[in-house]
Amino acid sequence: MFLNKKKRKPVSKKMELPSGVTYGQTVAKVLKYLNRYRWLFFFSLLLAVAVVALTLYLPILIGDAIDLAVGKGKVDFDGILSILVEIAVIAAVTGILQWVMNVCNNKIAFGIVRKLRQDAFEKIQTLPLSYIDNHPVGDTVSRVITDVDQFSDGLIMGFSQFFTSLLTIVGTIGFMLSINPTITAVVVLVTPLSLFVAAYIAKKTFNLFKEQSEIRACQTSYIDEMIGNHKVVAAFSQEENAINTFDEINVKLEKCSLKALFYSSLTNPCTRFVNNLVYAGVAFAGALICIASGQTALTVGALSSLLNYANQYTKPFNEISGVVTELQNALACVSRLFELIDAESQIPDSEDAHELSWDEVDGKVAIDNVSFSYTKDKELIKDFNLSIEKGQRVAIVGPTGCGKTTVINLLMRFYDVDSGKITVSGYDIKNLTRASLRKSYGMVLQDTWLKTGTVRDNIAMGKPDATDDEIIAAAKQAHAHSFIRRLPEGYGTRIGEDGGQLSQGQKQLLCIARVILCLPPMLILDEATSSIDTRTEMKIQNAFATMMKGRTSFIVAHRLSTIKEADIILVMKDGKIIEKGNHEELISRQGFYCDLWNSQFQTVEDNKQE
Repeated sequence: MFLNKKKRKPVSKKMELPSGVTYGQTVAKVLKYLNRYRWLFFFSLLLAVAVVALTLYLPILIGDAIDLAVGKGKVDFDGILSILVEIAVIAAVTGILQWVMNVCNNKIAFGIVRKLRQDAFEKIQTLPLSYIDNHPVGDTVSRVITDVDQFSDGLIMGFSQFFTSLLTIVGTIGFMLSINPTITAVVVLVTPLSLFVAAYIAKKTFNLFKEQSEIRACQTSYIDEMIGNHKVVAAFSQEENAINTFDEINVKLEKCSLKALFYSSLTNPCTRFVNNLVYAGVAFAGALICIASGQTALTVGALSSLLNYANQYTKPFNEISGVVTELQNALACVSRLFELIDAESQIPDSEDAHELSWDEVDGKVAIDNVSFSYTKDKELIKDFNLSIEKGQRVAIVGPTGCGKTTVINLLMRFYDVDSGKITVSGYDIKNLTRASLRKSYGMVLQDTWLKTGTVRDNIAMGKPDATDDEIIAAAKQAHAHSFIRRLPEGYGTRIGEDGGQLSQGQKQLLCIARVILCLPPMLILDEATSSIDTRTEMKIQNAFATMMKGRTSFIVAHRLSTIKEADIILVMKDGKIIEKGNHEELISRQGFYCDLWNSQFQTVEDNKQE
């Protein structure tokens, strides 16, 4: 179905690209990561100096060997043999030093990459939920995986070639000055032109490679979204629209990549042209000096050495041009990673934050004059007040978007209130550590989440030291034991984060068993049985009733039959509590809750009467 050959119309949807940090800021941050490897880096530089010095000494030996062979009957075979042995020894030592240098460079590069990924993943764990909600998953994954891989490639090439190339240029000029300053001046005068060309192209390609990286991240994010929701795309026959949107992103990536590669590819031929001018200048000037002076000012062997140096002098410029291109791509990619690492973390726990223990949790929760909105221009919850006593079962109902799940987010402190306060057991939750507050709640959501591992690991997530007997007992209470036994390896069956072949209902039963196992002092059930069949739901409700006995519980539900026995039912609309009471009281008032109840059950009752 994805191979539709029909002519497609362009999609007008505009892709928004994130802004990035500047070139200078990126380089400064990379240098900070390099600082921890400074001694290894200095050692690598010393090795580079030694490698370059030995490499540049070889043309001198070759020139001396040529001078020993110039003139009829004047060939000094013993002298030439001695020089050849010296050349062989120097070449062997140079190869060994270069191997050690590459080992050091790889250690530095991959060490920096490891630290970058570690910092990025640690940052993700401290980011506020608002960041995760507002950034596509695919974009974040692209930054941590793809962009870091691109950066590592550029970094390795930079360490391997950039510094040795610079040292080769400086060393070559030094050796050439020792042979003939006049010819060296010819080389130096042409050098700025090559540097100007490389600098201009480098500046141009950085911005283009950065844009390429951002578009690639959009593409990764879109692919992740479409694959993750392929059933929905197919169910609503949106394959063609999905392909069109992907084509739009792909075309943008194509155009940007072509521009980036075009400008970067100019570097090599431009610098090669300048380098050939240098080589021709050395050959022409050297030949004139040899002819004019009769080899007194410049011997044939010395000219040969100069030509070798001229070639070696120009070669690093070609290498640097390729390295610079790769570094532009690398810095563009890592700048996006730094955007993630530098993102504002959630407000940390205060130094005197209280560590709430389960013994202290009496189940009393108070919401005092709370106001909250996800965006400043759209008010959601305003002047919200609620007082819950120990062991009460509180149900929250209302139309979609009224703020039910938002209240749960505030109770768990996934978001902080804009004004007012929420207290648990007399403590303002802002004065409690987030970890201890969240450990006080057992949470079952409509959206199930399982980690890659065994069924046993997933149930024991909240209590890693649980015994097999405790895990099985929790699974039985959640009515999950029967289907777990039918799995290929029972509780040892490995599943992925998508649950593998488990149904949505079975995944939800595992999440319920997870909470039953750790059984904290308070519970939050947000559509906890939405994917479970009616017969199993009735059994689960009995397990919930036992579990909620003596525990403060918050229940969010659309199926009103599941909250009929709640002590308090909060009816929300537009972020406010419009009705409050138990089921019988709210029905007798003939208000909004009564309308919700009748909308779900009136048809059933009418059918029974018929």
